[in-house]
Amino acid sequence: MKLQQLRYIWEVSRQNLSVSAAAQHLFTSQSGMSKQILALEEELGVKIFMRNGKHLVGMTEAGQAIVAMAGEVLQKTDNITRLAAEFGDDSAGSLVIATTHTQSRYVLPPVISAFIKKYPNVSLQLHQGTPYQIAEMAAKGSADFAIATEAMDKFRDLMMMPCYRWNRSVLVPRGHPLTQLDRLTLADVAAYPLVTYVVGFTGRARLDDAFAHAGLSPRVVFTAVDADVIKTYVRLGMGVGIIANMAYDATRDNDLVALNASALFDYSVTRIGFRRGTLLRAYMVEFMRMFAGHQADPTVEQVIRCHHQPEIDALFADTVLPELDSMPTITR
Repeated sequence: MKLQQLRYIWEVSRQNLSVSAAAQHLFTSQSGMSKQILALEEELGVKIFMRNGKHLVGMTEAGQAIVAMAGEVLQKTDNITRLAAEFGDDSAGSLVIATTHTQSRYVLPPVISAFIKKYPNVSLQLHQGTPYQIAEMAAKGSADFAIATEAMDKFRDLMMMPCYRWNRSVLVPRGHPLTQLDRLTLADVAAYPLVTYVVGFTGRARLDDAFAHAGLSPRVVFTAVDADVIKTYVRLGMGVGIIANMAYDATRDNDLVALNASALFDYSVTRIGFRRGTLLRAYMVEFMRMFAGHQADPTVEQVIRCHHQPEIDALFADTVLPELDSMPTITR
């Protein structure tokens, strides 16, 4: 049994059983990979994949267990490589972050700016995607960290640290009737067409739950994953926007008015997640501190020492997370 064979079956499972996609990702030939997988199956005496002709159509029960264990072995070898690199040069390496547009556009810039100043020899990659894609990347090891509000709890191999809570603003053009109200209500907002996030993005579920609980059925006329797109269509008069508070810039968006809607909707929580069992290098731990360093207790080190998500949940059981708007500016 060779380590490369384990890498092949692990990557094929990650690529939805596509040998060609796995071979392309690992910069090897499809035929060579197929031969090695067959050789591994022959050595083990069991089939890992189910086939229809030359095509893989599923995984056997034994294959599922083998691939899962292969993933653990590969993670251990990766941890050995990271440990050796840490002793060699603890300020050089790579960091892959998967996150949403809202985080990358409005929250991460000052964090990343401070990080690259402190660690100029770390190659940093930022990938954007849906919350599910982001969480999956971290759970499968193709990203070091996932930063998102939703879908993080759907992967049992992902360790999630809550960082901050945030709420929403109702966005309208200047002079809009809603700006004349002394007290904004859900019914007031629901009286207008709404422009907001796509379902599954940026805490959209909290918004829908609030209207449903109030017995209201607002007319959502336009959705997007990008707050800047939502602003554009609010400016066009398509409807009233509902966006994350951090997506409003009083200077750039001075033609729009942001009405604080924190009293209308439950808070959402943004988390940073990493694959369970991963050895985090010193600069990775520092990145976590920079992103969620406003918390004195529990500390990032306490979170990293946890082996299962319920342990992290217990650490934060009595913690009131800070609101994003009240977090201190990063000075590291």
